[in-house]
Amino acid sequence: MFFRQVLYRDLGCASYLLGDAGEAVVVDPRWDIDVYLDIASTERLQITHVIDTHDHADHISGRCRLAQATGARAFRAAGPGQQSDDRIGPGQIIALGSLRLQAIATPGHRPEHLTFAVADLSRSPEPWLLLTGDSLMVGDVARPDLASEARQGARTLHSSLKHLLALGDHVEVWPAHVGGSLCGSAGLSTKTSSTVGYERRQNPTLLMEEADFVSSLTRNLPSRPPNIDRIVALNRRRDGAEPAEPQPLSDDRLRRLLAGAITVLDSRQPEEFDAGHLSGAVNLPLSAPGVGTRAGWALDSSARVIIVAKHPDAAREMASALQAVGLWQLAGYSVADRSAWERGGFVIAKAHSWDLDHLAGQLRRDSVELVDVREGSEWACGHVQGSHHVPLRRLRDVSSIRIPERGRTTAVACAAGIRAAFAASLLRRAGHKHVVRVAGGGVGDLSARGIPLTVGAD
Repeated sequence: MFFRQVLYRDLGCASYLLGDAGEAVVVDPRWDIDVYLDIASTERLQITHVIDTHDHADHISGRCRLAQATGARAFRAAGPGQQSDDRIGPGQIIALGSLRLQAIATPGHRPEHLTFAVADLSRSPEPWLLLTGDSLMVGDVARPDLASEARQGARTLHSSLKHLLALGDHVEVWPAHVGGSLCGSAGLSTKTSSTVGYERRQNPTLLMEEADFVSSLTRNLPSRPPNIDRIVALNRRRDGAEPAEPQPLSDDRLRRLLAGAITVLDSRQPEEFDAGHLSGAVNLPLSAPGVGTRAGWALDSSARVIIVAKHPDAAREMASALQAVGLWQLAGYSVADRSAWERGGFVIAKAHSWDLDHLAGQLRRDSVELVDVREGSEWACGHVQGSHHVPLRRLRDVSSIRIPERGRTTAVACAAGIRAAFAASLLRRAGHKHVVRVAGGGVGDLSARGIPLTVGAD
């Protein structure tokens, strides 16, 4: 049996290519499918089946794209009463040579959710490993609120996990998400696999009785991302047109687009952006962890987007990250070249940053409005008294954010600096004046500079 895990770190996703006897199946494929085609070619395997464990809510599956590219049969997970020729349901088996994948119903994260028990008959008919999707994960379990009422979803998930734990401690666990995914909690490990036995002993949620399990899972759920419904709808398609790949923009085309309703997303590093960018652009560096997730939080899926990048390959990489979260209205890209922009008559803007020492000095003099864009759990661990809490989820409606106009500079900070750059550019685009980003660290580093931090939620 051939087995390969494929990670997509930007969204914390894991997918799998398994094969035997010259055939292969891909489970939970990501949007960018080239990696599966490359592996199959190298290993001389023909991809004949493509399966999703459930209708993903955080990213667009590559299921349809991969089926179209290879001629493979494509299957979605089937919940109760959902049988059709493009569905696979509990008890069904995919057989490739000695490889067997049997679907097990594991609802909770979503009603249709399946886990696949994998056996290699050349060794044993017993399950060797589990492709657990978003049910049992490493150090965590899936959040229960993305498709159901949270407490009901948690109760259902508790029952599903009991079935998986009964399969034996030796069975390996290979989930669809790892640390960095919005489908788990802060306990979700960056380790990419485990075993049933290890999780039984060390995963704290699995040690709980149902009532405590439900309470624990639903007590402090993070906000529901705004683009979930669109992503799920796209993942339910049997086929369908793909978004057009963005093309380089001529000066004339760029000028016409900028005259209308358009979002300019500059993917360069904050320092490069600050030195000169198209006026009104927002800065989301391609190197930022979770760039797709962050874009999905702050940008409406109907918004038309121009990508600015250092070079065409970076533009295409950013385009793929945006398409993976359902941002498909990509009007084209412009390679960043300040001199060329100036020759073309485009308005160029600059931005500024403060280091932590300068911020601390301004806070001591009470001469700055501090905007903290960390998430609620980070804020609760320590924030500056009197600062404004504007987590990522509020940035989509950035025009509603009220910061007192006192003629003072607004400094935007996070934990390290990347979110601050994104948020500061969004605030400037919405009309806020005198906005700077805080670079080289974040709010948690201020206590070492004599700025006291207050513990507690909003």
